[in-house]
Amino acid sequence: MSFRITYSVLDADLSALHARFDEALAAARAGLGAELPSWIAGEAYRGGVLLESRNPARPDELLASFHRTPATELDRVVRVAREAQRGWGATDWRERARILRRAADLISERRWELAARMTLEVGKSRLESLGDVEEAADLFRYYAGQLEDAEGFSRPMARLSPNEDTRSVLRPYGVFAVISPFNFPLALAAGMSAGALLGGNTVILKPSEEAPWCAEGLYHALVDAGLPPGVFQVVHGDGESLGAALVRHPGVDGVSFTGSKAVGMDLHRELSTGRVRPCFLELGGKNPAIVCRDADLEAAIEGCFRSAFGLSGQKCSALSRVYVQEAVLNDFLDGLVAKARAAVVGDPSLASVFTGPVINESSVRRFERAVDEARRDGVVRAGGERLRLDGPLARGHFVAPTVVELSHSHRLMREELFLPFVGVTSFRTLEEALRLANDCEYGLTAGIFSRDADTVERFMAQAEAGVLYANRRTGATTGAWPGVQSFCGWKGSGASGKGGCGPYYVSQFMREQAQTRMG
Repeated sequence: MSFRITYSVLDADLSALHARFDEALAAARAGLGAELPSWIAGEAYRGGVLLESRNPARPDELLASFHRTPATELDRVVRVAREAQRGWGATDWRERARILRRAADLISERRWELAARMTLEVGKSRLESLGDVEEAADLFRYYAGQLEDAEGFSRPMARLSPNEDTRSVLRPYGVFAVISPFNFPLALAAGMSAGALLGGNTVILKPSEEAPWCAEGLYHALVDAGLPPGVFQVVHGDGESLGAALVRHPGVDGVSFTGSKAVGMDLHRELSTGRVRPCFLELGGKNPAIVCRDADLEAAIEGCFRSAFGLSGQKCSALSRVYVQEAVLNDFLDGLVAKARAAVVGDPSLASVFTGPVINESSVRRFERAVDEARRDGVVRAGGERLRLDGPLARGHFVAPTVVELSHSHRLMREELFLPFVGVTSFRTLEEALRLANDCEYGLTAGIFSRDADTVERFMAQAEAGVLYANRRTGATTGAWPGVQSFCGWKGSGASGKGGCGPYYVSQFMREQAQTRMG
């Protein structure tokens, strides 16, 4: 291929890509049904109690079964991590960066296999899955570059006397728990883990119970790159029991988590008892786009469509709210409704499909409740139904991309749904649009479409979100990439103030120490 797969690919010759992806899918399907372990101390752990990974497009299709790690094993897991951290933390920073760069190369080499697994396990389209895999590799490379550019985060300080030498150094905390979500099962697990590992910490990864297969690929890339045993362990189980027990363990020195605001706030409270431990949270969003009367409507419609319905709306950066200036409301709605109705929904392993399933039956029920409310209190302009497909897809978790007109004050315009569901309402003035866009407990991403430079600059100065886009046809509020857009949640969308994909990420996983040596 003569181009890179990111989340912003619109126009390219994809024939060779699809041929390679078909081969990878065939290979992945040939290995379905395997029984796979958790990974503790560099060895496979098999306890006999299994977690099943199933295809959300074909729930009858068992992808693999994973041996759960019981909470009673966590003492050993944490002890192994602590012992391994002594050696890993003392490893020269250049070697840590070298290993992570090698792991990035292995992920890129294995991208077809990893992306095929992801499409089957999470329901991502081909391009979404390949973008996720390449983002994981780029996060490793970008974060390794931060460590290298800072020369291991050691810098000289001023002197109070001629015979003293003082340096500020960043040192690891120790053991990090990484709790990763299903929707970016490789990129987010890789990014959070890389920050901790490059900082000299060891990592215990608890991946989403909806996406354990993707975590298997991350583990092997790191181990095959030369990561010592015990530095990176993978434990399987559900969040309410195993994840909660891991976070509560007194031997865990910090937590990095991506998921819901409610769970994240519980984690933050837990990490603030006894002693304050670092807790890095990315907690979702209710992301707005503003469409002004002078916008390129074709670009606005395309950008809003891609951001609202890519990965079935199951992105923390997904577009949830659109504020459209009254003069162009009808034209915008007509265009967005037409694209939503024309979207091909089905098995995401097929090249023709744009929108795959939502992750599970619980998500379908949440969708149905939201649609009932929208019909009662607003107007459903497109979608609004569960889709019953034929054959092996008959029990799949498919719902239609849905466009509704709702007032700004409605619950569905304020609470994160994590669904292919977007609300649209009108505004008169830019001041009103900015007020409505900012009137939200979340602040992750936001976008605007306007040809007026002053309007765009006012949006950039006043929008209350960590990631802002203007006139982005490839995604009104989505598509951040390592080293291109920092991905930082404001307000209820995050906790650290320094986001993933950005230049300040790795240093968060380390604590400062002043070292003075007298001559």
